[in-house]
Amino acid sequence: MAEGIFAAEIVAECRRRGLLAGAYALRRPRGATFLRRLARDLAEQRKAPRVLVRRGITLLRAEPAVLRRQTGLGAEAARAREVLRGVAALLAGHPHRS
Repeated sequence: MAEGIFAAEIVAECRRRGLLAGAYALRRPRGATFLRRLARDLAEQRKAPRVLVRRGITLLRAEPAVLRRQTGLGAEAARAREVLRGVAALLAGHPHRS
């Protein structure tokens, strides 16, 4: 299992080696992601609030391109609920198809 923004980098190689059970890129409402990230970063006092807002807006704008890149590398864009169903199906021995 790999997780994170760079996980899609290994999809093709895992598929080639027969090691890939599933590859997902989370598709979430961008505004909600922005607010969750901002709340987390403000609570952790990572940087000045102004910097966090600017950074959050930059990431919000970049999110569609990130998702396109991940799907271009072989990950399936899906909402969290769909990913959980897919993983549960894989664990139960039933390949999941959207």
